Amino acid sequence: MVAGHQGDEDAARRSLRGADDGTAAAGLGALARMGALSADDLAQALVAAGPALRRRACELAASTWRGDERLDALLARALDDGEPLVVDAACFALGERAEQLAPALRREAIERLSALTATHKEAHVREGAVAALGAIGDPRGLPAVLAALTDRPTVRRRAAVALAAFDGEEAEAGLRRCLEDRDWQVRQVAETLLDRPPS
Repeated sequence: MVAGHQGDEDAARRSLRGADDGTAAAGLGALARMGALSADDLAQALVAAGPALRRRACELAASTWRGDERLDALLARALDDGEPLVVDAACFALGERAEQLAPALRREAIERLSALTATHKEAHVREGAVAALGAIGDPRGLPAVLAALTDRPTVRRRAAVALAAFDGEEAEAGLRRCLEDRDWQVRQVAETLLDRPPS
């Protein structure tokens, strides 16, 4: 981390080769801080053995090297990672990179994110996938977002927010259902988006 503040690229790169996963993740962040992070650095980190390094790579990919199809494909692959925190970070990154995704990869990402909203055992991953579908805003993701309105409260809240990205009667009907939700925060989101007075 000090290397990132001091611009010591050699030290940051040495940490990437270290045995400690957390140190390697810090080294990747240091390279990003000093503007020395390359697409190759990210690509290698996305398939590294250490989950902390893979997660950090996903986080950094959200805002760097957008439009790089190799990185986009690796992020889509990270949706199958065995570490839920990596999957969650990959969801976020794909949502942030949505505008630059190639059409085929965009379609694949929507399909895989939609599947995650229904099948992943960790609620925070389902929530992250719903948020990514909202960030992408493609109509093909709407059915999964609507289905998420029956999940746990945190996921339902995220799904209600995500509905703001979609037009049409189905999305509006979903928001109207949220007005009757057991969770007050879900109701509050719907009231705000539908411009209704608080209940």
